[in-house]
Amino acid sequence: MEGTDRWQWMRDELRQLSERNQYRRLEPTGWLEGGWIERSGRRMLNLASNHYLGLSNPLPNGTDGAEEGDAGMRLGAGASRLITGNDPVYDRFEREFAAYKGTESSLVFSSGYMANVGVISALAGRGDYVFSDRLNHASIVDGIALSRAKCSRYRHRDIGQLERMLRSVPAGAKKLIVTDAVFSMDGTTAPLPELVELKERYGAILMVDEAHSGGVYGEEGQGLAHALGLQRRVDVQMGTFSKAYGACGAYVAGDAVLIQYLINKARTLIYNTALPPIVMSAVRANWLTIRSEPWRREALFQRAAWFRRALNECGFDTGDSESHIIPLLLGDNARAVDFGAALQAEGIAAVAIRPPTVPEGAARIRFTVMATHRLQDLQWAVERIAAVGRRMGIVP
Repeated sequence: MEGTDRWQWMRDELRQLSERNQYRRLEPTGWLEGGWIERSGRRMLNLASNHYLGLSNPLPNGTDGAEEGDAGMRLGAGASRLITGNDPVYDRFEREFAAYKGTESSLVFSSGYMANVGVISALAGRGDYVFSDRLNHASIVDGIALSRAKCSRYRHRDIGQLERMLRSVPAGAKKLIVTDAVFSMDGTTAPLPELVELKERYGAILMVDEAHSGGVYGEEGQGLAHALGLQRRVDVQMGTFSKAYGACGAYVAGDAVLIQYLINKARTLIYNTALPPIVMSAVRANWLTIRSEPWRREALFQRAAWFRRALNECGFDTGDSESHIIPLLLGDNARAVDFGAALQAEGIAAVAIRPPTVPEGAARIRFTVMATHRLQDLQWAVERIAAVGRRMGIVP
């Protein structure tokens, strides 16, 4: 689908909402003293928020946790963004972030789970078709279930099977392909170039979850789609601020009509209290740091590659990991639990990952390195991991 035609169904639905006086807009809303707000440049008495006891006070200078420039930034949003919760900090950040992502617009959600559930159930419904990688995050799985669309799960990164599924769908049906960019339990990356080609060939919508790639891939951390030069060909870019960005919340970036559609259709935005403005301020501060300090990404990739190689040289199986997420595959649930407990006794934070988070028979320890880890500390960890592995008979 070329140009605006791919979103014509959205434009039609938005026009119908407008004709029924049901079209929603986000209005910048600043809170004032004495129960007043300023909305779209007008001073109004606030009779719409949920802060019944008036406790949404500014964070004063000198308060524990206050950062420079946070004075006057509220702790609570007071309501959903469509009521009185759309603090001006949202609008500023969404404009800046859309430019960063190379899209027309962006929209902030309260969490990655809320974003995936809200977006997928808004874009697909009864009679539509959704295609999902079998290793996609649980929030994607739940979003598809709530959409009531017909779901087809293809084998992990199996482009051939996905194409056969797409080919079997009736002509003219709405089709949505959803994939993680980096898979959180395996450290593998999605075959985005091939997925883009398929979605264009079969007239599908492609949604990419950059939760574990945002901040990490790309010249300024924009994500895997950007790193591959595919950002303009991915229809829906979603990601979180709770991973590499070190805060909380999530975003969706894409065409302006997509964002307007989600404002009107995504239930997890419409009926959910907005993130606290102070959190949005912290998200923006961390985002600016990530953009201006490329050494963090370089250090992360160097340390991850070293750590993975060291584990492999010890005889451990790290699967197909190719990112900063490095699984140590153990298979048996009890073995994974015992291995994790032994590592913790050695002073290494390690948690056993078991079904249903991973497939049956695929229990593991999930390691994630950080840009700030010292190489001598990673070496220390590998020595102890290897010692536990030898003691348990996992490696020679």
